[in-house]
Amino acid sequence: MNAATLIRLTSLSLIVSLGLLSPTYAEGKKVSNPISQAKPKPIDTDKPNTLTPTGTSNNLLSIEGGDRLMKESTEAVSSQNYALAVKKLQEARQVYNQLSSFYQDLNSSFAGIDIRAADTYRKNALTTAQKRDEATYQLALVHRAQNQPELAIPLLVQIIKSQNPTRELGTKAYQQLFELGFVDVPFPRQGKK
Repeated sequence: MNAATLIRLTSLSLIVSLGLLSPTYAEGKKVSNPISQAKPKPIDTDKPNTLTPTGTSNNLLSIEGGDRLMKESTEAVSSQNYALAVKKLQEARQVYNQLSSFYQDLNSSFAGIDIRAADTYRKNALTTAQKRDEATYQLALVHRAQNQPELAIPLLVQIIKSQNPTRELGTKAYQQLFELGFVDVPFPRQGKK
């Protein structure tokens, strides 16, 4: 038996073994297609060719979804459930970061084609980036409350890099670093404008 035949037989036996071990085969159940179970939305007979936005209020990948996570994190902090607060803040940061990135991509795609659309997406990118940095700041504060400066410091530095130390959130992040003793130069300096 040559090497090629041996490899084919080994591959075939592996495929058969995996097929026999699959949970759907072992239980004798057939996996249903979740797409086929989705119920179609009725067509508006007055406007059959008009598409309308489906709305993003229930969608996690939306500004409203990120805001909902922020609200849940605030409630968790109020009840001193810091583990849940960290989870919700991390999720909010991820949502806002993805949104900002997607809006930046849309802005780039529409630049030079449709100024109004490009400007809208640029503003959305800035708004969601600001919300991401606010979620990051809150997460850093939760880590500080848990006496975990090693987790707070990188987040605070990210904020300063994103915001600039002269903007309000950047200044607040720098003040946190100063209080933690990570930096030793106060900013803004007293008597300086």
